[in-house]
Amino acid sequence: MSEVRSGYPRRDAEGRIRVLGDLLGISLAGLVTGVLALVLFDAVLAALGAGEFGRANGWLALILPGWLFLEEFRAWSFGAARVVAALVAAAVGLTGGLLVAGLAEGLPGLASGALAATTCTMLYALIWFHGVRWLARRTG
Repeated sequence: MSEVRSGYPRRDAEGRIRVLGDLLGISLAGLVTGVLALVLFDAVLAALGAGEFGRANGWLALILPGWLFLEEFRAWSFGAARVVAALVAAAVGLTGGLLVAGLAEGLPGLASGALAATTCTMLYALIWFHGVRWLARRTG
């Protein structure tokens, strides 16, 4: 690694996030922002009589973390390591999120979806961060 850019999140010269805590923190911040936007949007619609509060799909909170993960994917050079790591992380993250959504089926869609999105985000970030680095070292 040549030089390191300053700022938050801490990135290397290629634009990849260097610290797992930064990736988790930024993805959680995006997730919280998405959930708050959904709560506000759902509350306004409920106040206007367009439905009951809590019926919005909480999975929509994945938009900002998904954007972050896409930028992380693009920062890694072309190769099998990033593709395999992204596919495995997505499969594990979505499976974990769906399991949590199934366990929380009695909650409103906004709450169960937000819990599922949180699980999906955390699992994806953990597997992606460690997986892409491990695979990149193994493939050279």
